[in-house]
Amino acid sequence: MTTDQLKSLAIEEIDRHRDVIIDAAKSIWNEPEEGYREYRTVRKIEEIYRQLDIPYQKELALTGVKGLLKGKQPGPTIAILGELDAVRNPEHAAADPATGMVHACGHASQLAWLIGAGFGLRKIIASLFGNVVLFAVPAEEYLNLTFRQQLKDEGKITYFGGKQELVKLDAFDDIDIAMMGHAIGTDPGKAMFIPSSTNGFVGKTARFIGKTAHAGAEPDKGINALNAFHVALAAIHAQRETFRDEDMVRVHPILTKGGEGVNNVPSDVRTEMYVRAKTVEAIKDANRKVDRALKAGAMGIGAQVEIVNTPGYLPLKQDQTLLDVWVQQCHALLGSENVHFSGHNGASTDMGDITHLLPGIHPFIGGFQGNLHGNNFEVTDEEMAYILPAKLYALTVIDLLADEAGLARKIVQKFKPVLTKEEYLSLLDSLSYQMLWTEEQ
Repeated sequence: MTTDQLKSLAIEEIDRHRDVIIDAAKSIWNEPEEGYREYRTVRKIEEIYRQLDIPYQKELALTGVKGLLKGKQPGPTIAILGELDAVRNPEHAAADPATGMVHACGHASQLAWLIGAGFGLRKIIASLFGNVVLFAVPAEEYLNLTFRQQLKDEGKITYFGGKQELVKLDAFDDIDIAMMGHAIGTDPGKAMFIPSSTNGFVGKTARFIGKTAHAGAEPDKGINALNAFHVALAAIHAQRETFRDEDMVRVHPILTKGGEGVNNVPSDVRTEMYVRAKTVEAIKDANRKVDRALKAGAMGIGAQVEIVNTPGYLPLKQDQTLLDVWVQQCHALLGSENVHFSGHNGASTDMGDITHLLPGIHPFIGGFQGNLHGNNFEVTDEEMAYILPAKLYALTVIDLLADEAGLARKIVQKFKPVLTKEEYLSLLDSLSYQMLWTEEQ
């Protein structure tokens, strides 16, 4: 068959399974789960893989599921990724009342695209040169660090991010090219947004340790850990003028514990935060300044502070040649007027880590409205939110793997990894540390 015939057949198969794809996405939307706990979602993905009649590996990085469409001809392996986890926002109308989890980041739709591409490609994979991995990956949302630290302490994971853990486990070793899209609420209709890059970040927790006393009768005998946090927060704000505009630095803390009781001087105060920036160097620079600010808060009040730093995600680096192939499909299905190049994005994704190791893309996809992670995020266009991206994946794969996979081979040969796998894991380890600052220091 010609490339055009393969594309027509793929689109027909996706359309034929439209209800299955949409029903799966809605079922996943209705049962949102936290990262590394996506058990019901995984069962739904496994059921689809059984319908596709493809082999799959499961329990990768606890909950990841890796399906394989194996071609009869040798060639590169292309991975289509979809994320399993949800975010926590108990105020969203669709939030799980028990956990507060909700798919307000669009990951349920990502899984629809992965499933749909599988249906589109399964009957034509024998005509292509190479393989396609359908990879449902865990734990992209970087939250509930206490739970993830517990998993790490128990030896169940090494890294908090799902794709990081999968890299460590060699699950990307047989993949040559990776693609993953993401929802965005900017345009409720048929639209595609292509960021040039995204921020990376490190995660950080701090515990200010003071001395409790009666808050009314003897506050002078206490050491107020909440005040230490207040001083540290002011010091972080005072650093903001030192952050270069071009580095896109973002530091955003939350207070996770403010004390034990209102009648006690707070002696145990805890905070979580991200330190984000456009480059690894800028992340490290801002992170050093935040550490200084945290220590200064403790020093000023006479408290102690325990700082725990965890590697977050690396900045996204789009592969331009692969992106060009994707954009061609977008022009064909959506129209060039609906494809927008949106510049740098201040958010972060562990797809950034993958793009340091192999060629990859991460477009943002319309069909939704509202703020990502917000109370108002919702699907507005089912065709765009569930079906068209699956077709874009399938058409892109066909162009890459048709004609002896010439285009895919060109992308792989041209790509120069920013880091080797060993260098990447070493970088993550260097960003992981714990320190206790005391007045004696």
